[in-house]
Amino acid sequence: MTAVSSPCIGVCRLDNDVCVGCGRTTAQITQWSQFTEAERRQIMRQLPAPCYEEDGNAGS
Repeated sequence: MTAVSSPCIGVCRLDNDVCVGCGRTTAQITQWSQFTEAERRQIMRQLPAPCYEEDGNAGS
């Protein structure tokens, strides 16, 4: 089994339907496992920095 790319940094708190930790919307979070790897990477490229790094790992 391969790892699923995720921008989650473990700071799961919503502000206006957007997670303050990873920058994803509630809809993106709930559908994350349904997205293909390409779809996840596309979403992560659009997230605000420093939530996403090009290697697919969460920012520090």
